[in-house]
Amino acid sequence: MKHMQIHDGSSAPVTGEVAGGDGDAARLVGSDRVLAVLKELARYPDGVGLEELTRVIGSPKPTVHRALGALRRAGLADQGTRGRYVLGDEFLRMAFAHHEARPEQVRIRPVLEALAHRFGETAHYAVLDGREVVYRAKVDPPTGAVRLTSEVGGRNPAHATGVGKVLLAPRLTSLADVEAWIGDTPLERRTPATLCTPAALHGDLRTTRDRGYAIDDQENEPGVNCLSLPVYATSPTTPSGAVSVSALTYRTPLRTLVDAVDEIRALLGPLAEPHR
Repeated sequence: MKHMQIHDGSSAPVTGEVAGGDGDAARLVGSDRVLAVLKELARYPDGVGLEELTRVIGSPKPTVHRALGALRRAGLADQGTRGRYVLGDEFLRMAFAHHEARPEQVRIRPVLEALAHRFGETAHYAVLDGREVVYRAKVDPPTGAVRLTSEVGGRNPAHATGVGKVLLAPRLTSLADVEAWIGDTPLERRTPATLCTPAALHGDLRTTRDRGYAIDDQENEPGVNCLSLPVYATSPTTPSGAVSVSALTYRTPLRTLVDAVDEIRALLGPLAEPHR
């Protein structure tokens, strides 16, 4: 097995193994420990102290401190004047450079900007990942923006979002498909309007296939609705993701978005239609 030398002088596998005795919680070792600290730092944009980080990670303080030292030497973490740790500039540089250079991001960004400007609401691009959607891009309107729960890299339940349902629709074409997808884990009820039964979700996905777009009528977040269309950015026949306009219900009713679906599709242009 290939090993790597880490900064605390120990040798650890790079294959993601954990160690722990019988009855004890498995503890992170080697590179896994450093990666766990890095991921945890991303949850604290205002910084986090060593004591709190140690408690959350569940490793001894010297161990977490050594991991932070390795990350700081690589430029992936930094320590402020108050002793709190944050993600380093090198990590941010790599993340943003990679994100902005993605082919789909380059093609989608101008569309999202046009949608946000046209409706004065937030536009998203998201992809499906199992039972969740992951937001790859987000553009807020020039004025009047209200912070939504979505963020680039963030996740929401697929069944409760327009982007999720428009991507599930071509995959789950029967009630049996929906039931198998749900399995033994109940669907999360985000709001009173969330579709949480196989029959309700199956009916909505069937309607979505028939009309070619999905709606979220305050199903993921109270006071927020959205309309979503599939996007063919990387494949001529399979949606790479979906675009949505997410709007405050009091400012842009769902009916307004539905009435403008042809205009939204036109702004997407060739990205809105499968082709051969």
